[in-house]
Amino acid sequence: MPKQTILKELAKCKHPKSRKTLALTRKVKKINNREKTKLGHAAKANIVGKKLAWFAERLLERQDPLMPAEYEALVDEYLQRFDQELEQIKIVQSIGKHRATQHAAREAVIKTTIETEKLNFNTGGGIELPDLCDAVNFKLFQEWDGSAASIQHLKLKFISRKALKTSAAKKEPETEKMME
Repeated sequence: MPKQTILKELAKCKHPKSRKTLALTRKVKKINNREKTKLGHAAKANIVGKKLAWFAERLLERQDPLMPAEYEALVDEYLQRFDQELEQIKIVQSIGKHRATQHAAREAVIKTTIETEKLNFNTGGGIELPDLCDAVNFKLFQEWDGSAASIQHLKLKFISRKALKTSAAKKEPETEKMME
């Protein structure tokens, strides 16, 4: 039953403690909880979509997969994406006495986001990104249309600095063998 018809039936109920009223309120709560979870999944998909769109924007002209060192440099550039905004906030805060707390909430959000991402990339399990060093995943990422709904078709992997360094060390002997 759609939510609107349930709400109409609920309005017709005479006693607030009747079994019918309680059953209808349970149905409304169930529908509301289902909608909340859908919104939560959509919000997460939008956040991941923005992150992947940043990488896609940087790799528009590129045809071949990234080397691990290039991928590491690209992730380092991604981790510095808020530097200009933080500088602007500091300039605004330094202008006058009463502006010291202006944009403090935005600054706190940016700093915590950057700290957690740097910690995850440098020492933790990594940042969830597509494996752009693999040719198949790189091609799929290039063909991605940029919508949050189609993120599920991309194969995401946790990329860390340690993993990129070990894969770079593995690829070095292969390139030396090819040159010989």
